[in-house]
Amino acid sequence: KSYFTWMGTKPVVDISEPALIREVLANYNTYQKQKGGNQLAKLLVSGLVDRDGDQWVKHRKIINPAFHMEKLKHMIPAFHVSCSEMIYKWEKLLTHDISCEVDVCAYLQTFSSDVISRTAFGHEYCANKVRSDRFLPTKDNKRMKEIDQLVRDSIKSIINKRIVAMEAGEASHDDLLGILLDSNYKEIKHHGNSDFGLSIEEVIEECKLFYFAGQETTGNMLVWTMILLGQHLEWQTRAREEVLHVFKDKAPDVEGLSHLKVMNIIFNEVLRLYSPVALIRRQIHHESKLGNLTLPAGTIIQINTLILHHDKDMWGEDVNEFNPRRFSEGVSKVINGKVYLPFGSGPRICIGQNFAILEAKMALVMILQRFCFKLSPSYLHAPHLMPALQPQFEAHLILRKL
Repeated sequence: KSYFTWMGTKPVVDISEPALIREVLANYNTYQKQKGGNQLAKLLVSGLVDRDGDQWVKHRKIINPAFHMEKLKHMIPAFHVSCSEMIYKWEKLLTHDISCEVDVCAYLQTFSSDVISRTAFGHEYCANKVRSDRFLPTKDNKRMKEIDQLVRDSIKSIINKRIVAMEAGEASHDDLLGILLDSNYKEIKHHGNSDFGLSIEEVIEECKLFYFAGQETTGNMLVWTMILLGQHLEWQTRAREEVLHVFKDKAPDVEGLSHLKVMNIIFNEVLRLYSPVALIRRQIHHESKLGNLTLPAGTIIQINTLILHHDKDMWGEDVNEFNPRRFSEGVSKVINGKVYLPFGSGPRICIGQNFAILEAKMALVMILQRFCFKLSPSYLHAPHLMPALQPQFEAHLILRKL
């Protein structure tokens, strides 16, 4: 199933065999991130995703503590506050009507933006929050570099204040930035050399990555989940029954979220159909052997996640249908002989996947506790890759208060 094409002067090999994909994603030193690529994406998010070799190892080691599950548990209150604000807006829309039509896409993106702002920058987020949609390359926005500089200056100001506070002996903040700065400081102190840590510019890039990639991933994941549950009402009912059984009308907690089996398989299926990672590219810098292929230096290896998640030979005739039952025995069993890479795989698997799933679970629980919803007749199904897979013509649902 491998095939060969050209990208300008560079050879591209598209692979789909599970064994070859595992080999490519496991060996990050041989199969490195492709250089160049989308300049808009590079402006918005470089940081860890754009590093290779020893630089990637250093960045990953310093950033890892921020995404340990024990740290993420402390961010649940921030998830709750942001979701409560969104729900309050929806309830206001329903003050005088039994139901109303809502474009949930806009609300969920704002919710996800608020979550990442609160969890990344803590109490400083309000004064420094910048809407990421201002960066999209529309006809009305030709100032990407100027806005990028605005965001950089804003983040740099927060970082400098935090560093001054740390040097004065103040306790570090328990948000993503605080944990990152603390981890960075410990690494430099341990080795007695600043080369083992991240520079201010590198910390800024990691903060931008937190913000833009975090918002994009969870926001779109929730949008597609609500669209699918608005279409498949039987699954919405099953998910709500589970939520009410576990939490009743109480606020969700980490312990309860871990018991939501129906919600787990729903999210697994959503991530298969609308993967946040649509395409994975790696590049080799010296002649290498991959399976029975001998690849010259400079070859780009391409893994088309979107196509592989919709491959009938792997997933069966119902591959394009929403069927969470396929994950009822767990991800590890269902993907035997298949390719399932919603967050990538191997050492370079998305570092924020637990954060994204925890945030999405929290939001969906609170929504299902208060509302039922169905697709609006005005909804037009048109998935659009920009830069992640999202609805081209918004996500209009009919919302009803329970």
